[in-house]
Amino acid sequence: MTTDPAECRPPKPDPLPARWDGPALSILALDDDADFREYIRTILESDGHSVSTYATPDECYAACHEALPDIVLLDMNMGPYSGQDVLIELRRRWPRLCIIIVTGYPSFDTMRQTFRQDVFDYLTKPFSIADLRRSIRQAVDAGGMGQSPQDRLRAELGRQIRLARTRKDWTLKDLSESAGVSVSQLSSIERGAHLPSLESLVLIAQALNERPSRWLMSAGL
Repeated sequence: MTTDPAECRPPKPDPLPARWDGPALSILALDDDADFREYIRTILESDGHSVSTYATPDECYAACHEALPDIVLLDMNMGPYSGQDVLIELRRRWPRLCIIIVTGYPSFDTMRQTFRQDVFDYLTKPFSIADLRRSIRQAVDAGGMGQSPQDRLRAELGRQIRLARTRKDWTLKDLSESAGVSVSQLSSIERGAHLPSLESLVLIAQALNERPSRWLMSAGL
């Protein structure tokens, strides 16, 4: 198989990219390209993050067992290793781990499969520094990293509802029609912008055949 040059080439630096102004995170990158690992380390460490990079899945699993990172950047094409298999294993061991996919071989089918595994974002190589920072910032906001307990509750309920809806292959309109909650309200809840009322939470959970108590436990309540 011929290697696409875009897969091996690090992203081009943005001209005078904006500095990171969010919290310092622990970030792990799994990628078989040594140049790309060094690029990611340099960029993210300059933003104040603690960064570890690995070339094989076993190294990644061992590092996660020792200290679970805030975010994992996962390459989907790593020579003899399947990123999809790694994703499944990471989800099995650490269901709530925030994972951002990076790939030089994007496809709709792959994107669909990864989002079914609750990945947070999907970046196509070569992506810009601004794209990477934007994705990490959105993960911080959605995952409650550095946020108050109320913010984390909103984010986790939104994530759980979005994941349950995705598993059923439902659109927001499908869920709205089944639960009797407006599309705009559902969109706001899934984005973590608003906390649903108890009544709305129960209606949404019933429509999705889920238990709201499980969602609350996932949020630490």
